[in-house]
Amino acid sequence: MIGAGVTGLTAAYQLVRSGVPVRVFETAAQVGGPVQTEQTSDGWLIESGPNSLLLGDAAVTRLFDELGLSARLQVAAGSARKRFLVRKGEVLALPTSPLAFVSTPLFSGAAKRRLLREVIRGRGAPRSADVSVAALVAEHLGQEWVDTALQPFVSGIYAGDPSRLSAKHGFPQVWEAEQRSGSLIRGMLAGAKARRQRGEPRARMVSLPEGLHGIPRTLAEKLPTEALSLGTRVDALRRTADGRWTVRWNRKGETGDETFGTVLLALPAGALACLEIDEPDHRPLGSLQSIEYPPVASVFLGYRQEQVRHPLDGFGVLIPESERCRILGVLFSSTLFPGRAPAGCVGLTVMLGGALHPERGRLAAPDAVGTAREEVGRLLGVVGEPILVRHRAWPQAIPQYNLGYDAFLATMESFERNHPGLLVGGHVRDGIALSACLSAGLKLADRALALRRPSGPVG
Repeated sequence: MIGAGVTGLTAAYQLVRSGVPVRVFETAAQVGGPVQTEQTSDGWLIESGPNSLLLGDAAVTRLFDELGLSARLQVAAGSARKRFLVRKGEVLALPTSPLAFVSTPLFSGAAKRRLLREVIRGRGAPRSADVSVAALVAEHLGQEWVDTALQPFVSGIYAGDPSRLSAKHGFPQVWEAEQRSGSLIRGMLAGAKARRQRGEPRARMVSLPEGLHGIPRTLAEKLPTEALSLGTRVDALRRTADGRWTVRWNRKGETGDETFGTVLLALPAGALACLEIDEPDHRPLGSLQSIEYPPVASVFLGYRQEQVRHPLDGFGVLIPESERCRILGVLFSSTLFPGRAPAGCVGLTVMLGGALHPERGRLAAPDAVGTAREEVGRLLGVVGEPILVRHRAWPQAIPQYNLGYDAFLATMESFERNHPGLLVGGHVRDGIALSACLSAGLKLADRALALRRPSGPVG
């Protein structure tokens, strides 16, 4: 196994549980990839990567049961269902009822009527060619819905550009809704009904008392001590005469070779692209280097409650590009889960950068913090100096499933066909959400078990 993010660790855990010896190589000095949490001695908990997990996949739920995590899960506060959007400089709650929808100033009367017409939209011929999610939504709901709702929503998930993101690969539920019924609204409702009929539980937004890093940490603790090699870079894979794979690694100047029957690659696109396979300078996944990963910065600001005028009674606030703010949005971290801030204090996580403004994701820490403070002051009525500040920059944050992503997926499929015993999985192939990465690890383990030689370890 190459990569000790949640995908690689999940796959390794499943294999060990099935009695398969494994080795996990990780370049970084810690497990978890971007899933990192800091706990301070005076009661702050700061997530520098994902802030929550949407748990709905039955297989992931079973995994949590086995790990002993299910009993410890924190479910997000009921107020997390309330979301805010900025419109003409004002922070407004998204409507959660028909009456609230009719009266909300977030959308014009024409946009509201367009949404209602979409419910009765007739079914056309199924779409065959992929389109951007912006084009798909504009066709069904009009440009106002794209500019006011879709664009900030996409910024919150992908930090991406909806005019370039693939509807088919970036938002498969939306794509399938249209394929199912011709109407996005009817299709989404039909999909929800089908899930209820299958007895699938509604997804819950969850975390752990120690933060999300508790997930990769628990997975790593379940592995044999000798299985995990941190601070170890894999430079090349060489096929042996009997069809196995030799992994060449480097750790603090020390080099070594180990041979495995199957090797799982749970890496970001850039790392996959750099892997030398079979012979010197041969990099069959080199084209993945073209996958866009925009930079994103996360700024955590801790305040005394009386410093913030807004009640912070929701999940957070997203900001349309048309509002000309310098941040993507603000997460009300201390509202979501208990134990995120000391008594009488609140925590805000501010995101900057992304595909539309990558330069903001690359700001030096003082500039990023200053920008975040100015914007939350203006939007949420925050005054005075923060008690606590943390800044984390992710130069390559989230892979963008842009139009044309089929070519990258085809490259990975072709690579596996041409290199039996090498398997690729993770956020570059299976979805960017934390839940998708956990599910990808389970699938990788199943595929490895199907390929495994009777006595060969997995790397």
